[in-house]
Amino acid sequence: MTSPISNAARLSQWMPRLVIAPSFIIAMLFIYGLIAWNGYLSLSASRLLPNYEFIGLEQYHNLFESERWWVALKNLGIFGGLFIFCGMALGLFLAILLDQKIRAEGALRTIYMYPMALSFIVTGTAWKWILNPGLGIEKVVQGLGFTSFQFDWLIDPNMAIYTVVIAGVWQSSGFVMALFLAGLRGIDDSILKAAQIDGASLPRIYWRIIIPSLRPVFFSTLMVLSHLAIKSFDLVMALTAGGPGFATDLPATYMYTMAFSRGQIGLGAASATIMLATVAAIVVPYLYSELRSKR
Repeated sequence: MTSPISNAARLSQWMPRLVIAPSFIIAMLFIYGLIAWNGYLSLSASRLLPNYEFIGLEQYHNLFESERWWVALKNLGIFGGLFIFCGMALGLFLAILLDQKIRAEGALRTIYMYPMALSFIVTGTAWKWILNPGLGIEKVVQGLGFTSFQFDWLIDPNMAIYTVVIAGVWQSSGFVMALFLAGLRGIDDSILKAAQIDGASLPRIYWRIIIPSLRPVFFSTLMVLSHLAIKSFDLVMALTAGGPGFATDLPATYMYTMAFSRGQIGLGAASATIMLATVAAIVVPYLYSELRSKR
């Protein structure tokens, strides 16, 4: 006969699993199940509506034959490279500035972090107003008497992608600053004091000792910003809507346009699968290295 104590112990052991099970099943169904469904659609003849006729890699062939897709990849290279480099450089600079124990550090830290509290839709809309030649920076400067001043990147097909970079760096730099500041505050003060006793200047201490010791923070920041760059959608849609023309298209906006505006579900699914593979190529090695280091 089973004792009440053993039944209670067994119930307490299984209760957490029973509570988590519905959420786990729903997540498996609506995340991984839909990923698998999207992958199959990319191999089908789907157009305006899903069509489950298997056509192999034809959608991927059409994808890489599309000039607009190559423009989106080129823009991703420009945006991703500048977004990551400028975001990390500015975030590191702000972190070093705050690490000097300056006055009003708490207020400055809040100001720098504030943009990250906004959604990318709000950021894109705000910068669309700021960069609009008819009511933003250009109009203000011209109103001050500098009538020859021009800053019309937002409507210039060759420069519009850089406006997306400006807005993205403005929003992400505070988050990057917080990561680097946490890393700076975790460095042993005795190492810095020993370097100062040896006569090393402050810039040399940062360049030779502190920044190299932040290598794990650099790696983590690179992973986060790379992920944000690859899946950027709402910032572009709010700021430029992919225009002028499709000059600021990114893979995410290309996927949305093909699948929901052009009635090319299969082509949109193929581009989404390529994006997923790109993110996985970045995230999986990172997770593997983290798990390996913990072991």
